[in-house]
Amino acid sequence: MFGGPEHEPEPEMFRLPLRSAAFGLTILAGACASHRVLVPPQLDLVPYGSVGLVRFSFEGARGGLGELVTQRFEEYMLAAQRGIEVQRFSPSDSSAALGGARGVPVVFLGHLRVSNVKPSGGLVGLATGHVEGTVTAELSVELRSTKTGGILWRSSASRTEKVGQLTLAGGVPEFSARDPDEAYGHLVNRLVYAVTWDLRSTWVKQ
Repeated sequence: MFGGPEHEPEPEMFRLPLRSAAFGLTILAGACASHRVLVPPQLDLVPYGSVGLVRFSFEGARGGLGELVTQRFEEYMLAAQRGIEVQRFSPSDSSAALGGARGVPVVFLGHLRVSNVKPSGGLVGLATGHVEGTVTAELSVELRSTKTGGILWRSSASRTEKVGQLTLAGGVPEFSARDPDEAYGHLVNRLVYAVTWDLRSTWVKQ
């Protein structure tokens, strides 16, 4: 450090703590430089106060899958945004919902399509049930103004998964499990989680 042969190099054992301290300061500086910020949802429903929800339409299969998806969508929506109320409508009341019945300014409509059903477990006739099968489900949801009928927001998702307690009746898949959550709850959760992404607040690093 001072030059000259009388000064030997500084031992490694004395330099290591200095390097560790410098490394620790670098990490600390980086941690202080970045922080997490909560970003509000892209679709904020709170200003509407009350929103309508028509039970989702369903094609490509029979059973209660459409109702289960609608219910799960409602649960995710209420969990994501506090301070709103949801008024349910049946498909036959969709015109009334779009007309602003019960004072709802906006209404959600959705459609679930099931395709590419590949049952497994052994086939013994077209009306024989199967323990499980692989299906592709596509969920599309839109938010419409009841004043103008215009589309304010739209989201869709598609997933292919193996589900349980799937039966075939005349070649048509039927979702009528005693425990829907156990049979195909994972598929439903993934679909609804994807389409409700814009309804949730998210943490981002800055």
